[in-house]
Amino acid sequence: MPNERVTDEELSAWVDGELPAVERPRIEAWLREHPEDAARTRQWAADRDMLRARLGPVVDEPVPGPLRAAVWRGAGQPRWAMAAAAAGLLLLGGVAGGGAMWQWQQERPARVAGAAPQGWVQRAAFAHAVYVPEPRHAVEVRAQEEHLARWLTRRIDTSVTLFDLHAQGFELVGGRLLPDGAGKSAQLMYQDAQGLRVTVYLRKPEKNVDAAFRFERQGELGLFYWIEEDCAYALVGALPRETLLRLAQAIYEQREVATAGTASGPR
Repeated sequence: MPNERVTDEELSAWVDGELPAVERPRIEAWLREHPEDAARTRQWAADRDMLRARLGPVVDEPVPGPLRAAVWRGAGQPRWAMAAAAAGLLLLGGVAGGGAMWQWQQERPARVAGAAPQGWVQRAAFAHAVYVPEPRHAVEVRAQEEHLARWLTRRIDTSVTLFDLHAQGFELVGGRLLPDGAGKSAQLMYQDAQGLRVTVYLRKPEKNVDAAFRFERQGELGLFYWIEEDCAYALVGALPRETLLRLAQAIYEQREVATAGTASGPR
């Protein structure tokens, strides 16, 4: 039926030519009636073609042995879906469009026992919408106050890293403590030179709940979220998916470095 809601996964598969022929008329009817979705799919197709042109030759290069071994060692682990298959998945997602990433996420064996992540992801989006518009009280503790990371770490009972996103054009504004179901969470806020803001929502995950690296769009907001062993993350912002992806990758990499440093301890 033309009025049946079409998901981003279906739109992405349509852009990549991965939908069965019988499904295509429904998607095309939806796009004729929803110009905003049509504009988004055109942008996805343009991004796909650009990335194919720039990165296509790299796909044919052999995967280095140590990298291949690292990916297999991490199989089944939630660490940002093995760093998106050690960055290889990010490349495939760019070269083939969004379809490869969505398909991988949907086919990855689910290992969920207990509450699903959607509840806290919704709270991350809500907290973003509440505090980002605030001109003077957007954060509870400003970035210049040295105790910010220590305070949030103590309060949410998991390590909070103040991520450096200068290379991506964003500066830390500060952070705040938030209620989160039966527990607590932290929100870090970043801002670029044009005043655009993104937030990073951190919380201690429930036991036995894993989540692959996933993307959702809620209205104008895009959300990348994932769960690791000791922390759940949600990056939220009214920005293009590609911009948010670069920020999420930087956050993940810096968290890896911070975790490794903590594990090794002082020398």
